[in-house]
Amino acid sequence: MTIVDDVVKGVIDGVLKEILKKTTGRTTARTRRKTTRRTSGSTATLRQIEKLLKPAKRQTSRKRTVRTRAKTKRRAY
Repeated sequence: MTIVDDVVKGVIDGVLKEILKKTTGRTTARTRRKTTRRTSGSTATLRQIEKLLKPAKRQTSRKRTVRTRAKTKRRAY
């Protein structure tokens, strides 16, 4: 059991270091949020990993959004 625990801890540490190495530094200043609820360390790091692995949302062009807004306005009349 201890060998398995050591292997799992080693893999988790390696993955965390690799992921956190990719996201280093931030040029713009961030506003700090007050933390209301504190979760355990492993749960928080798992959530952080899941957030990093989630694909980014596609950016829609301004022209496209204006066009769809105009369509809905025309239908309303």
